[in-house]
Amino acid sequence: MRRFYAPPENFSKQNIVLSLEETRHLRDVLRLRAGEIIQVFDGNGKEFSCEIETIGKKETVLKIIEEIAPSAPESSLNLTLAIALLKGEKFDLVIQKAVELGVSKIVPLITKRTDVKLKDSDKKIERWQRIILESSKQCGRAKLMEITQPINFAEFIKLSEGTKILFAERNGKDLTDFLFSEKIVGIVGSEGGWEDSELDLARENGVQIVTLGGRILRAETAGIVIPALLQNHFGDLK
Repeated sequence: MRRFYAPPENFSKQNIVLSLEETRHLRDVLRLRAGEIIQVFDGNGKEFSCEIETIGKKETVLKIIEEIAPSAPESSLNLTLAIALLKGEKFDLVIQKAVELGVSKIVPLITKRTDVKLKDSDKKIERWQRIILESSKQCGRAKLMEITQPINFAEFIKLSEGTKILFAERNGKDLTDFLFSEKIVGIVGSEGGWEDSELDLARENGVQIVTLGGRILRAETAGIVIPALLQNHFGDLK
């Protein structure tokens, strides 16, 4: 089934209006016509079966048939992935897979070994949001993953936001030592790893350190593997 997105403000009791971009995709790429059935989600977790009523140059009007369950339900785990910025398409890949793995929010971190220059963070956020939207369409989620502005690690680590677990290559516990928690923040470092001062700061602020045995993972690999492990340990990926 073809899935489209419309923000909540485009919904009324009986109709949904698709944006210009979604209309172009519906009309010019998929070549759908009035009378065909599609699915639309609102980014807040709701999804609807709809019939196409009219297709215009700038918008498409849909008739709501019924509310339906999204094909990919949200995890019971409120999972935040805080990960150091990565070069090029590596960060794009992590974002895409985080959506598929049911991550609730991504926080881009600036660590001491982050080797990425941020020229225009607003444009990057817009790009990342487009990736989140497209990935949500494909994987069946009806709730859009949140992404924040990049933040300095030292500032982020002092924020109170659930059980924080930082993954490091040394001097950490085993993940199986942790008891169940409904709100987890998984923290992943840069391609150069963590500096000792950052690990000390994390401990001082009550952050738990975890080391994954003897595996040496690239940063983008860790950004995918760690949400999967946390969903398996605390969430619904069993």
